[in-house]
Amino acid sequence: MRRILITNDDGITADGLIRLAAAAQKYGEVWVVAPDAQRSAASHSITLHSHIDVYPHDFPVAGVHAFSCSGTPGDCVRVGSLNVMPQKPDAVLSGINYGYNVASDIQYSATAGGAFEAAFQGYTAISLSEQACPCHEVTDAFLDQILAELIDRHPDTGQIWNVNFPGCPLAECKGILRDRRVSRGMFYRDHYNVTAKLPDGGIRYMIEGDYNEDAEPETDFRAVVENYISIGIANNIG
Repeated sequence: MRRILITNDDGITADGLIRLAAAAQKYGEVWVVAPDAQRSAASHSITLHSHIDVYPHDFPVAGVHAFSCSGTPGDCVRVGSLNVMPQKPDAVLSGINYGYNVASDIQYSATAGGAFEAAFQGYTAISLSEQACPCHEVTDAFLDQILAELIDRHPDTGQIWNVNFPGCPLAECKGILRDRRVSRGMFYRDHYNVTAKLPDGGIRYMIEGDYNEDAEPETDFRAVVENYISIGIANNIG
């Protein structure tokens, strides 16, 4: 039986993580090691200069071995696969993230970071994300098919499968586009607003993003904008 490790960056109580763990049980023994709180935009960071606390955690899917972790998704994959699980996983799933991980956003994504750590450790790694909206119809309709397609396909060294589901109603989804390359664009073009003047000449800034849908053809970004599921490979170092 396959051993499957699941993590995310939205925290162990996130709905996407729970839905993914339930779907993954069809494909093997499921272990969850996920952050104890939100870790979005932590990228592929790991904890080096402080301890990591791991606790057993109640989980709403029967049969899943679940643990919360004080570290990042990268930490979760490392300690989960090397220490928490009795044997190393055959595959690592990261997600389902609340919000797309396409284009240049991938470099900040801790969902992708968890998957990249899995690839670094030599495991089949799949990052899964969906549009940040309450509509999960497309994800729930296609998740099983995509897990079946990818879970035994190991990309080259340093590579992960990157899957993004559009947030449209199922009736508006146009299907799956495979082999999508990573766009050079960005969903949000960021700037910083001054929110306060601080003592001793300090200035407090807050980030704000302007939504953007400019994307090249045949990319992950263009696929989800046009209501397709995007499947592609993202590269890490190696």
